Amino acid sequence: QVQLVVPVAVVFSPGSVPGDLPSPLPFRDVQEMEISVNLRTSVTSRYEMAYQGTTAQEEAAMAVTTAREADAALRPLQDVSMGSLTMYVVPENSSLLPQGTSVYVGRHRSALVRAGGGLAALHARLRQVTQVMSFTATSIAAALSDRVPDGRLSPDARRSLKSSLGYEITFSLLNPDPKSHAVDWDIEGAVNRYVKPVLDKLSLVANFSVDSQILYYAVLGVTPRYDKESSSFLLSAHSLPHVINPVEARLGSSAASLYPVLNFLLYVPERSHSPLYIQDKDGAPVSTNAFHSPRWGGIMVYNVEAPASPQASLPLQVDVDMARVMEVFLAQLRLLFGLSREELPPEFLLESPGNEGLADWELDHLLWAHTVENIATVSTTLTSLAQLLDKIGNIVIKDDVASEVYRAVASVQSAMAKLAVGHLHSAFQASKEAVTSSERAFFDPSLLHLLYFPDDQKFAIYIPLFLPMAVPILLSLAKIVRETRQRKKEPTKMD
Repeated sequence: QVQLVVPVAVVFSPGSVPGDLPSPLPFRDVQEMEISVNLRTSVTSRYEMAYQGTTAQEEAAMAVTTAREADAALRPLQDVSMGSLTMYVVPENSSLLPQGTSVYVGRHRSALVRAGGGLAALHARLRQVTQVMSFTATSIAAALSDRVPDGRLSPDARRSLKSSLGYEITFSLLNPDPKSHAVDWDIEGAVNRYVKPVLDKLSLVANFSVDSQILYYAVLGVTPRYDKESSSFLLSAHSLPHVINPVEARLGSSAASLYPVLNFLLYVPERSHSPLYIQDKDGAPVSTNAFHSPRWGGIMVYNVEAPASPQASLPLQVDVDMARVMEVFLAQLRLLFGLSREELPPEFLLESPGNEGLADWELDHLLWAHTVENIATVSTTLTSLAQLLDKIGNIVIKDDVASEVYRAVASVQSAMAKLAVGHLHSAFQASKEAVTSSERAFFDPSLLHLLYFPDDQKFAIYIPLFLPMAVPILLSLAKIVRETRQRKKEPTKMD
């Protein structure tokens, strides 16, 4: 039984304390929720709420005009440990929050919540905020998607990347018409400026490696349709899945990779198919002129302006606007990791994460899901290993394999214990160690041949080889036996 404990500090500013509060401040309360995955698996979420009033420092920090300024001023006064949250309750008539906004979620691990409607309404609002900033039943079920029965999860919930110890990111520039376009992109500068801050923050989740390449004469596998009204070429939504396979054959990055590869492709259409636009399911043009494929990556079409004069010399010099391109690719990267801000209530206002690409609470959101997924992965791996060893009675287990199994079990137990006390960071690190040890044990060279060549497969291999040889041998033996018996039955001649 996995228990996820979230420490939540609820801080009431002057004038925001509900009249029906059950106890005088400060006091503590616990809220639990059972997340059912299947008939045998469930996860318990436990929110340990600590209700208190503001300090003089916090009141001074909140004496500003905007929620953004308050969030920045309150940052040094908060508990910054991963997985913990701080909710500042402000009066219903507070000017810190814009009109029509009930909740402001900052860049770190705090939120401003407007009071109003009594304690029951405040509890409902706080529960909604804490789930947004930590985990929801859907996010935990998505992390355990392999154990969720079919039909319980939406297709979108199954599209985020599976937890891994590392990821490889490949940026590819596709220039199918180098005779017409000489494309120049500053990919190194763009990675350092836009991608590196995001990956630095995600380094707690996994290891990342980044590379880039330019592919010439790489065309899409679909011929776009020409539209006379707009004098442009169009790619419909139903044709987009057929675009990836022909292009993927040219990438060549995933074949030798130990980790999942995320592909981000910038496609400059050939002159004969320009301009090229992507349509959504309703036939409207996509504003970013890009699309993403779950657990694979994304493709952006970058159109080149036609030359002012038909007699312009070729190839045309094209300087790619890397800021616009990276804005699209980073948004796709967030979607690949399941970080979407589209399903939030309209009265929620979320602060932009800035150059880091994701807020602190969004990082925690990933860690909660990946920790639970890692624990489930280790359980599945060790169960499969135990089932394999039960089938083979005369197998010899090496000491290093046994030690890896013991280490994996101990790390999983440590991760679950850390989750039960709200220590998210140490729980995630322990779950990563458990995954590493369980995979070392499962894929140990001394056991590997048993995984791929079990006894029944050996019979299937050797029987076709030896059966044709065995038939004449058996027939010969049978003939010898018959002749021997016949000689014994014949009477011995006496002279």
